[in-house]
Amino acid sequence: MNIKRFAILGAVFGALLLPATFSAASAEEEISLPKQDWSFSGPFGSYDKASAQRGFQIYKEVCSACHSMKLGYYRELAGIGLSEAQIKAVAAEQTFPTIGDDGQPAERPGTPADHFHSPFPNDKAARAANNGALPPDQTLLTNAREGGADYIYALLTGYEDAPAGVKLGDGMNYNKYFPGHQIGMAAPLSDDRVEYADGTKATLKQEAHDVATFLAYMSNPELETRKRLGLRILMFLAALTCVTYAVKRQIWSDVHH
Repeated sequence: MNIKRFAILGAVFGALLLPATFSAASAEEEISLPKQDWSFSGPFGSYDKASAQRGFQIYKEVCSACHSMKLGYYRELAGIGLSEAQIKAVAAEQTFPTIGDDGQPAERPGTPADHFHSPFPNDKAARAANNGALPPDQTLLTNAREGGADYIYALLTGYEDAPAGVKLGDGMNYNKYFPGHQIGMAAPLSDDRVEYADGTKATLKQEAHDVATFLAYMSNPELETRKRLGLRILMFLAALTCVTYAVKRQIWSDVHH
């Protein structure tokens, strides 16, 4: 699974990072992103599961209408705290093509082993439904954009009216954090865009923070495991250093005397 994730990362960079870099260069400006406090930052950070679950709700109810997560599996939702029964129920809401007992094409309910269901059958259909633009896959979006989760948060909260003298292209929207400031995607979030299942107040900033947390998790579901492994390695090396020093002292004690 990880190999597939890294294999497609180049394509994501080509579709997202390079055009943005070109736009930023042509605009000759450096956009400063507002820094957020993320629970998963730092060597001991971990995902805020409640926030990630709310972010998944936003993806499911809002983002998934246009954006795919082709490299994500339903089973990975266990990492944000969903139970096995909940994951099975979420997956079963979608249908996937299969071959029936009669050998004819058929459909079956999704399972935890399936990739997230895509909103369009192919890229051409996605472009046709979005005025020629291809909505980027969101599985690796956090990794593909400079600024990571900060960029996702900034983009979602950066929509505003275009300043005086700025002419927007047809179908474009003004976003102060998007390179070039003109983006084809209309503002997807707003206050009370969703009704959170846990009762949290759904402000724009809360929604943006939650969905950025969820997308960060989907881009790096193994992050907490890596951090735990790294900590154990550091503890082992520290212990090995102490033992090595003690052995050295013992071996050279006669020489010093």
